[in-house]
Amino acid sequence: MAYRWETPASVWLEDERTGQFDLAASEGLGQVGWSAGTQARGRVADIARLLGASLPTACEHAPIYPEGFAYCPECGRPLERFAGRQQRLPEWWGPYADALLPRHVPHGLPVTALPLGDSLEERPAAPVVGRFEAEMPPPPNAHCVFAAAGYGFPEQRLLALAPARGVLQYWDPLAAVWHVMLPEEGAADLSFTASDYGWLPLPHLGDPPRRGEVALVPTAQGLRRLWINPVTETYRTETLLAAPLVAAPGTMRRHIACLARNPAGGLSLYALDPDLAPAPAQDCGALPLTGWSRPIGYDGRLLWLHPEGQLAWRPGEAPRFLPWPDTWLPSLDLGGPTLSRDGRMWLIGHDGQSYGFLELGSERPQRERIDGARLGFANLLFRRGHPVVDEPWSGEHVEDQAEDDSLVLPLLRSFNNNRSQPSGLVLRFHKYTGRAEDALASRVIPRTTVEWIGRRNVILDEVARLSRPLECVPFVYANRLWLHHPDWNRIRGWNLEALS
Repeated sequence: MAYRWETPASVWLEDERTGQFDLAASEGLGQVGWSAGTQARGRVADIARLLGASLPTACEHAPIYPEGFAYCPECGRPLERFAGRQQRLPEWWGPYADALLPRHVPHGLPVTALPLGDSLEERPAAPVVGRFEAEMPPPPNAHCVFAAAGYGFPEQRLLALAPARGVLQYWDPLAAVWHVMLPEEGAADLSFTASDYGWLPLPHLGDPPRRGEVALVPTAQGLRRLWINPVTETYRTETLLAAPLVAAPGTMRRHIACLARNPAGGLSLYALDPDLAPAPAQDCGALPLTGWSRPIGYDGRLLWLHPEGQLAWRPGEAPRFLPWPDTWLPSLDLGGPTLSRDGRMWLIGHDGQSYGFLELGSERPQRERIDGARLGFANLLFRRGHPVVDEPWSGEHVEDQAEDDSLVLPLLRSFNNNRSQPSGLVLRFHKYTGRAEDALASRVIPRTTVEWIGRRNVILDEVARLSRPLECVPFVYANRLWLHHPDWNRIRGWNLEALS
């Protein structure tokens, strides 16, 4: 026989013979049937913190107790209670999903509003070479995007989604183990390879997450709402839009827009209003079904980039496709759009003879020629090893002639209103004299340093024999800045105490 204990959020069953507590059901997680004694002894500490349950401190009568228990009912010894504890750490959904950026900063680029430099710049400045201060193993499926949030639970947890395989992975920080989450019956395949990945977190849409609710995620067959159950290590999905997506979704003024293949085989734009109710599809004409970028939000509209042109959309208007002029082609691997001082957005490309910047979103775009490739986005631009601090097409600011032999690749810009010049995380390739495009491909770079460029330039770490640098993924979790590359056997981290 089992005694039934009901808490405000869960139902527990106590075995009258052993005194063990099993979780029968919990709010947002449904029927669970989880036993700490037989199924997942190593998960007890993590689950107790997520549910707000209690753990023993001085006895072994049960491995876990229901929420609110202050003393062991068998011996009366005190328990460690997690009910009511709430972590307040900054969330991370990828820099492209930072809703805290002001409107005059393009959304959808690797830009974050977290003041990372306030902590990173406290380290010894260059030329001192630093080392990472924390590490964790990479997830089993290493080509990932990361999210760090509470998902309706009181503590932050890290998820790693491998879009190419549709594998969702959960990091248990107490056991220091990655768990592969299995789909519940009827859950959709999470695979999505049509474009750069981008999910839409619910808090950024104005709705607080319910327990276990993660985000709106693109899949090959439509837009889904994703829920996780960390107790059973499973996930489920709910369909919001059933159409084959060809690009990551975007938001503008709380409207969600998706590019998808329509029943006729062409391209259409599907929009959902703030209540997630779908509007009639808008035909985009005979446009390509592959090769689209993740959308960029700026000046009240979304912009999808493609090797053949750009597709612009404002809520309440029809989408417009603007092909690239003449022989000009975008150099999408060199970075993303950047802004001029008058607020216009520009993209670097090549016309067969020279590089140049092209004005975005205009039917008659202005062009500005430049004398060489520039790497970066959102005003964090570099020509070779020197920053470009004025207009995107202006000459570089030379501080050290020796940096002519290096190449700087920006990874993440940190936006901060109190800084006159952009700051961010970069990779510096030393003694590199080849083409920028070769460095970003599979060429092996003998020596690379991970640096923070800001009020003080700090060398965070050194990497030997790096290839495919565009696969480096920075993310923020547990008050640390992390850097992941699929080839590395450890994820490197740097402490950010100032963010707690």
